[in-house]
Amino acid sequence: MNKPIPAIIEQIDAGAFTKHLGALGALLHACVHDGANIGFVLPFSRGDAETFWHESVLPDLLSGANLMLIARCDGALAGTAQLGLATPANQTHRADVMKMMVHPDYRRRGIARALMLELETLARRQGRCLLTLDTVTGEKAEPLYTALGYQTAGIIPAYCRDPKEDRLDPTTLIYKLL
Repeated sequence: MNKPIPAIIEQIDAGAFTKHLGALGALLHACVHDGANIGFVLPFSRGDAETFWHESVLPDLLSGANLMLIARCDGALAGTAQLGLATPANQTHRADVMKMMVHPDYRRRGIARALMLELETLARRQGRCLLTLDTVTGEKAEPLYTALGYQTAGIIPAYCRDPKEDRLDPTTLIYKLL
């Protein structure tokens, strides 16, 4: 692990989100170009990244369907994660961890761990006792989830397309009872 650096983790609302749109676009763009399998494939421009945040995430923040955290280090946006609260009526006890990413320049410094721990705190405050997520099987983040007490529910083969190569990757479904 690189030397841990102090990260400021904060929840942002839709108003604060718009101030961070450019930095969020740069973060997503950098992560996808570094090979993060988070729903996008190359070619992927900064404009594509900003469009995703504006068209897909902002409406969910405005409606309360998602809560969003950002991590800042030395004034730079270093990471983000979302807690998805829009669940069916019989699943209001759970939430989804979504779009958890750390900029390649800030990885291995404890930022992802800090984001996940704060998401767990937010989930508890929202009355959620189960978190679920999926990650590409074998990805660098998988050991972090295990270290935080997450359990594997199963693996789905050929679940998603690799962002850089023409192949289908499996995904691991993961959960944690809080």
